[in-house]
Amino acid sequence: MKRKLFINLAASDLKASTDFFLQLGFGFHPQFSDDTASCIVLSDDLYLMLLTKEKFVSFSPNPLINSHQQTEVLNCLSCHSKAEVDELVQKAVKAGGKTYNQPQDHTFMYAHGFQDLDGHVWELVYMEMLQASV
Repeated sequence: MKRKLFINLAASDLKASTDFFLQLGFGFHPQFSDDTASCIVLSDDLYLMLLTKEKFVSFSPNPLINSHQQTEVLNCLSCHSKAEVDELVQKAVKAGGKTYNQPQDHTFMYAHGFQDLDGHVWELVYMEMLQASV
């Protein structure tokens, strides 16, 4: 069975967070979106569910953290090239996000990342060996 992954993250301002990810070039799935949730299409099988804080806590057994001060998860998204890594980071910064480190070139892997409007960490990586296997 082919699986799909839905990453759920709390958003302080649902519209601003939705616009942030759309500015990075990702898609929007209106069927799974309403005034409390936005479904961002990261790839054919990978979705980001941005939820209002109220909706998010209704699903969570634990209290919501301040993701600007604490890290609850590191999201890592593969890219097709080093250029795509750099382009997505530049788009994220232009859309209001911020970087937290310098690009890392380990010869076998190139990585850089950003924090979105709510402080969630997004690592972007390019690994040539992944490209050969897809």
